[in-house]
Amino acid sequence: MNRQKQFLKQAAFRFKRFARKSHSVFNSIHKTITIGVLSGCALLSAHAASVNPAEKAVIQTKSDTIPEKELDEVVVTASKTQLPLSMAAKLVTVITSKEIERAPVRSVEDLLNYVAGVDILQRGPHGTQADISLRGGSFDQAAILLNNVNLTNPQTGHYSFDIPVNLSDIERIEIVQGPSSLIFGASAFSGGINIITKKDTHSNAFAKLESGMHELFGAEARGAYKMQNSIHRLSAGYKRSGGYIQNSDYNIVNLLWQSRFDINGANIDIQAGVNDKKYGANTFYAAAYPNQYDDTRGMFASIKGETGGKLKFIPLLYWSRHYDVYHLFRPGTPDIPSWYTAPNYHRSDVYGLNLNMQYASGLGITSFGGEFRNEGILSSNLGRLMRQKSGNYDKWDNRSNISFFAEHNFVFDKLTLSVGGLYNYNTALADTLKADGFYPAINVSYRASDAVSLYASWSKATRMPTFTDLYYKAGKHRGFAGLTPEYSQSGEVGARYKSTVLMANLNAFYSKGDNLIDWVLNSSDGLYHAQNLASLSTYGIGVDAVISSVHIGYQYMTQKSDEARQNNPVSAYVFNYLRHKLTVGVHHRIIKDLTLSWNLRWQQRAGNYLKYVAETKEEIPTAYKPFLLLDIKANYTVRKINFFVNANNIFNTTHVDFGNIPQPGFWLTGGVSYLFESIKK
Repeated sequence: MNRQKQFLKQAAFRFKRFARKSHSVFNSIHKTITIGVLSGCALLSAHAASVNPAEKAVIQTKSDTIPEKELDEVVVTASKTQLPLSMAAKLVTVITSKEIERAPVRSVEDLLNYVAGVDILQRGPHGTQADISLRGGSFDQAAILLNNVNLTNPQTGHYSFDIPVNLSDIERIEIVQGPSSLIFGASAFSGGINIITKKDTHSNAFAKLESGMHELFGAEARGAYKMQNSIHRLSAGYKRSGGYIQNSDYNIVNLLWQSRFDINGANIDIQAGVNDKKYGANTFYAAAYPNQYDDTRGMFASIKGETGGKLKFIPLLYWSRHYDVYHLFRPGTPDIPSWYTAPNYHRSDVYGLNLNMQYASGLGITSFGGEFRNEGILSSNLGRLMRQKSGNYDKWDNRSNISFFAEHNFVFDKLTLSVGGLYNYNTALADTLKADGFYPAINVSYRASDAVSLYASWSKATRMPTFTDLYYKAGKHRGFAGLTPEYSQSGEVGARYKSTVLMANLNAFYSKGDNLIDWVLNSSDGLYHAQNLASLSTYGIGVDAVISSVHIGYQYMTQKSDEARQNNPVSAYVFNYLRHKLTVGVHHRIIKDLTLSWNLRWQQRAGNYLKYVAETKEEIPTAYKPFLLLDIKANYTVRKINFFVNANNIFNTTHVDFGNIPQPGFWLTGGVSYLFESIKK
């Protein structure tokens, strides 16, 4: 303890780029970190786990008792206090804007396919619909955030990525694996994905056009305008396709507005956006019906403040709404059966208030605060019966989640220790014996040398059932209103190595889940029923490495469950985890201004599904088959004009990510983008 106090007294943190930003809290504990400007990154975990700045950041102290230490400039949200990546006491995967520019993808969901630790269950390509899971969890167990605003959909995780962001808007994506309730809130049961948009510092503009096979067309435009004490950004995106198979067409529109105001050393960030999707949902939810159709619209708004000083206040107020009109038979489909009367209508609303306070002292950095989050739904299918019908809605439900948190970060010369916990209460459980609970988290990172660091973490988490889990009754699916919350605890250990020629990361993890929610086929009635599983243990290891321009990531997982061993159930989600996933990425230059990016992915999924045979209308239990995909992107840049060509699935591999839904074969696209000259003010 004496050594820590001496270190805290002697040092002071300074930054070139982050004055009054997340690093500024260190000013109050009198440390010095000088950070240069980052001009390029090399990432682990399929381009994503550690950052190698071209200009190195160095801790500088007022005495020679503390050796110089390199730091990564990227600041991550792996705790309530944002820390430089090298000081984070938890494994964080970071995908930067440079990696996004090089990737042959058209959506965030497609991009996440290149991360070994992320499982993407695609229903439709290019951001139409995909379920995202982390470390064997279901798609409902991962929290999805945009600039730290939790936009996880309480109706169903199928729609959590209905957010208004284009690839050109993104500065980086942070992926935190394992229970993260303390960091992102109670919904971060198996982890969280936080999309951070670009923070422009001067006026500029960007435009992109793209077209390709299957009547594909896309356009993006964004601009930023800098005023004396504020900057304002507006982006718009549109993409469409006629579809790679019958009834797989889509139309997607994104609009996003963001403003930042600097007022006497404090920041105010305002953002609002709309995401509109219309798409053919061929066999998405029921294999016997190829003409399903979905019409969704998501919108949100938030305002966030941040003060400076020794005691920082970071309040956040947000609201989001999602509309969903689901048609079992697409409008205009001939010979619609008489028993089908109307589509399902849903409207979910979320509003919340967060307050995060950070206090810096000689003992480190303390964060404390709370969150109020209300989730409600109006529906023609989900919820309790309303006394009086309102438009297309005759059912409803509503619940509020209240949580309080505290976390302290001890920052030593070679050690970062984070200790905290979340107290959580949900009004939907007010009549039960367990309406509340405490969920602790402990994370530690030890920098053994300039090249080697070790880390370990342990945490607990909970998650409420979605409204779909509780109430959905249609076709072959039956929700259950008596579902109870899920609970889990997880531990992880790992090591990082970083030198001029190699960056590597090795981690091993274990999690135990209780009351996990899954949809399991009941052999007696042939229906999928939502139910709580007794318990499930998940074990896994992950390896990431970057050697020159070659990036390799691999993750292996296995599960142990008495129910799975005894009954071999046909599971919709939980038991269909990704057992093996290997990713390899190579980026290299062909000639001046011409580069190629190669992205290979091989994966093998556990579990099975009911394969639908249209001719006989039979459903046959079928194991998932492994598959290998290779995508390539060529970029040619002339001044500020970039020409690109994407070739996806160049081997034309037949494969499925989920159930009976065939994924696209070979797909060729190309386009051009232009960055207009920046106008500094």
